[in-house]
Amino acid sequence: MKKITFLIVSIVIFSCSLSFSQVSIKDSSIYTPLIGVSYGYYWPSGNLKERFGNNSTIQMNIDFKTRNYWILGINGSFLFGKDVKESLFDSISSPDGYILNQDGSFADVRLYERGFTVSASIGRMFAFKRPNPNSGLTASIGFGLMQHKIRIETIGNNVPQLSKEYKKGYDRLSNGFLLSENIGYMYLSNSRLVNFYIGFECMQAFTQNRRSYNYDQMKKDNTKRVDILYGGKIAWILPLYKKNPQDYYLY
Repeated sequence: MKKITFLIVSIVIFSCSLSFSQVSIKDSSIYTPLIGVSYGYYWPSGNLKERFGNNSTIQMNIDFKTRNYWILGINGSFLFGKDVKESLFDSISSPDGYILNQDGSFADVRLYERGFTVSASIGRMFAFKRPNPNSGLTASIGFGLMQHKIRIETIGNNVPQLSKEYKKGYDRLSNGFLLSENIGYMYLSNSRLVNFYIGFECMQAFTQNRRSYNYDQMKKDNTKRVDILYGGKIAWILPLYKKNPQDYYLY
């Protein structure tokens, strides 16, 4: 992890040094690194719909826009939601569906969706004349990794049958190869004060359960999954280029 972080930081610093030549965003297409932070809201489909409901993402992007309108990027996102559809605890619950804690009282057990994606992407901008040649429609494809699981929280941490190790037999940890497609609009302002992206994304992940045994099913789950998410996202962007000085100075 430290090596990956160092590599990403080095790439950004190197790109920033290249981008610090003075440019005019109003007149022509420029090369610039773009740092983006986005929020997305997604609907599940495929096998994922059987396990989770709608979810949200917080994503960070490091993109590099070239003068030829290509956009190369590396991306990472955190997935989270609170709609878990699978029934996990029938084997350790009472006939009424309650789980007892170590004191003999009803346990407070909460389930959440948690996951992440990491990917690389390549795309193309179709620029408009206004407000400048560096804003317009974008389309891209990406590939990487998706991972998701059911987060099991026991309030008070007093449920022996759901201790840290036992939770692994219920959490459905799954991961696999990810493909993604994005289409949207990127706006880079002439003043560099307001810069944003808004678009639509679809993700397809070919995943499999990575736990050796599911306690509730009393077997290992070898199902080949196709997990799909689609939805919209909006991003705030920080372009890293040095503006051209004004042509005229007043004294």
